[in-house]
Amino acid sequence: MTDTIIQEINLQLPAILIPLLPLIGFFLNALFGKKIGHASGWIATLAITGSFICSLYLFFNLPAGASQTITLTNWFHFKNIIIPFAFLIDPLTITMLLVITGIGSLIHLYSIGYMHHDEGFSRFFSYLNLFVFFMLLLVMGNNYLIMFIGWEGVGLCSYLLIGFWFKNQAYNDAAKKAFIMNRIGDLGFLIGMFMMLFYFNSLTYTEVMSKARTLSIGNPMIVFITLFLFVGAMGKSAQLPLYTWLPDAMAGPTPVSALIHAATMVTAGIYMIARSNVLYALAPFTLDIVLIVGVVTSLFAAIIGLLQTDIKKVLAYSTVSQLGLMFAAMGMGAFESGMFHVVTHAVFKALLFLGAGSVIHALSNEQDMRNMGGLNKFIKVTYLTFLIGTIAISGIPPFAGFFSKDEILATAFEHNKIIWGLLSFSSMLTAFYMFRLVYVTFFNNYRGTDEVKSHIHESPAVMTIPLIILAACSVVIGFIGLPPVISHTHSFKNYLSSVFTQSKQILPSGHEMSHATEWILIATAVVLAIVSIAFAYTKYVMQKQTPVADSELKGVSKLVANKFYVDEIYDTVFVKPIMLLSDLFLVLIDKLIIDLFVHAVAFVTTQVGRLLRLIQTGHVGFYMFAMVVSMIILLAVQIYSVVKF
Repeated sequence: MTDTIIQEINLQLPAILIPLLPLIGFFLNALFGKKIGHASGWIATLAITGSFICSLYLFFNLPAGASQTITLTNWFHFKNIIIPFAFLIDPLTITMLLVITGIGSLIHLYSIGYMHHDEGFSRFFSYLNLFVFFMLLLVMGNNYLIMFIGWEGVGLCSYLLIGFWFKNQAYNDAAKKAFIMNRIGDLGFLIGMFMMLFYFNSLTYTEVMSKARTLSIGNPMIVFITLFLFVGAMGKSAQLPLYTWLPDAMAGPTPVSALIHAATMVTAGIYMIARSNVLYALAPFTLDIVLIVGVVTSLFAAIIGLLQTDIKKVLAYSTVSQLGLMFAAMGMGAFESGMFHVVTHAVFKALLFLGAGSVIHALSNEQDMRNMGGLNKFIKVTYLTFLIGTIAISGIPPFAGFFSKDEILATAFEHNKIIWGLLSFSSMLTAFYMFRLVYVTFFNNYRGTDEVKSHIHESPAVMTIPLIILAACSVVIGFIGLPPVISHTHSFKNYLSSVFTQSKQILPSGHEMSHATEWILIATAVVLAIVSIAFAYTKYVMQKQTPVADSELKGVSKLVANKFYVDEIYDTVFVKPIMLLSDLFLVLIDKLIIDLFVHAVAFVTTQVGRLLRLIQTGHVGFYMFAMVVSMIILLAVQIYSVVKF
């Protein structure tokens, strides 16, 4: 008994501190940021580093397969519905905590150097801490309501951070676009929550999953709930058709792209499906939808990435494509594989975004790859770490991306050969456009202006140290999930197994793949990646080609470079009709009805006032005369009513 109490106390305090520290950092920077100046960056970094240490404590002290609920208060109580404000600490939560706080602390440290000369330095770090607080709330809650609070909170902070440089109207528009498109998805999430509340009388994960298991597989109610939840996931994780906000969100400072658009917020949709794995296992139709959307998004974004010339936009479309790969894994019921790619992708994509930031920092905010080239001679640390990140995302062994991608591709091969072919082709394109980025940016001769060239310099240590740490992690972190052909122990899958036990009992189990087949799949994936890299090398290094000007593009190239005109289609189909409708409402409802009514009331009131003003003369004699006349009239009326009666 005493041991149990001590253990609960030992876990409860660090669990509470994890979200609390960034929240304290936010308040300190928001209230005193202007007074403490650049110290605000260190306060924010120490706050998130403290959360990381607490997360490590939970990782080492919570036994594998165990979970603990920490209830702070009974928050919502109506009739038989009770929703506590409680945290659920289990392997899935701890995995996300380590990603958010570990990578987040490195991004905070990097930001101290990157944002050093920005006039909104303290404001930036207050937003960053607030974002991390909401993200931690999202993954720590033991029910969908707390998840939704975190969900909305990160959406708000995303809006604030994307539009951080708010004096630029284009950046403001990008922030509004992200905010509005996410709200579309959030509506789906809300409807899904209301349905759960109505049918299950609860939003707590354990109760919802327990009651859902009493229903049959494919029950329409479960299908609708999971579909609505998936709409929310599509918005937050930038899947077709709600993906267009993410590339535009690159308007925000680059550390924001690394934190929000690589390691945390965009993976919220994956996390939500993983957390709801029992519901999705009971809805095979929804899983098929998730799979189709994931595959199509992965391929579609990879094709667009082929001809992008903005260094951050290439990474943005790569993120959309990789998220599609994760959703495809979820759609096949391979929840552990999807989460494995979440972890590895968070590491090497954060590295790539921060590396891109270091390039932009060295080139005085230049982002067009056509104005770069030959940078490997000037910024060697940035180049080498960026190269490691690129090898990792391309799926070259033994770097991190190889293991997680290979696992998803192997699952796809067992599930459906066409799906495997499409995902393999998407991965092949990824290797090509990522090395295109490296070759055009870092190889051959510099193509920018002499003035910019004279200022090229490596980033300060506060920026390069996080790059080096993330590069080292990109090399080794894949070893937590070795394929069966190499090792019978898949540490990551074993660690998460308790979270997905129930869904595995529902989903049909696949047969074990032979080692020969597995070796063939690995060899195929590696060969495809190497061929893509070699083709990019021939084209952009040996032949020294550079991406042509937008005006020279024709045919399919122009179509791809313009992102299949999806933004223009949305603008024509949705934005312009809504704007036209709002103009009509402005004229017909606001101007002709509401304004006319208000003006008519004002006119009548004014005229009555003018008439009444005629009898407000200020002469006592007139008032006495009016009083006598009034009394005579009243008396006459009274006499008339009596006589008539």
